[in-house]
Amino acid sequence: MPEFAQLLEGYRRFRSGVYPSRKERYDLLAHEGQSPKLMVIACSDSRVDPSQVFDVDPGEIFVVRNVAALVPPFETTPGLHGVSAAVEFAVQKLEVRQIVVMGHGMCGGCKAALTRELEGKPRGEGGFVADWIGLLDAARHTVALRHGTEGPAAERAMEMAGVKVSLANLRTFPHVLEKEREGSLKLRGAFFAISDGLLHVLDEHTGEFAAID
Repeated sequence: MPEFAQLLEGYRRFRSGVYPSRKERYDLLAHEGQSPKLMVIACSDSRVDPSQVFDVDPGEIFVVRNVAALVPPFETTPGLHGVSAAVEFAVQKLEVRQIVVMGHGMCGGCKAALTRELEGKPRGEGGFVADWIGLLDAARHTVALRHGTEGPAAERAMEMAGVKVSLANLRTFPHVLEKEREGSLKLRGAFFAISDGLLHVLDEHTGEFAAID
């Protein structure tokens, strides 16, 4: 199986080329720690890497990736709340000034939410994903009424609706809402598609995404 060997080859290229060229930057981060002022919540999809899309250096963005770039609502029930912990750390400890939720084109999680293809699957065979993308159930209903549940238009609408769901859920976190209201934190929605390489940014006043030149 060559996959790990390929990773090691990439590491060797990094170690001999990229690392020495950025040694000063890495030394600074090692000595002073991280202090990114922007958090990006993105999908785990291997085709959409925020560091590549935004062409940033190490230490510039605090990134959380999961299926469909989703943020669950704030809750105090027992459990393992990975995304919530990351949001808490970014806002309270790192004191990020902006949080960007970035959806993307051809998102498998959003498509599964739209078609409900994993509904009823046991955990370990699709059930974990089905539970997670259940966060999009209400948005799915709205999208389905307007676009149906199949085809490019419906899928794109679902992907963009997912960004809005995560932004709304972020505002259920008391510390996020408080900082946003006082002006020390800005929430933003974005959408990127590898099919055309365009980034779209959400205008929350109009509810529309506009392409960035």
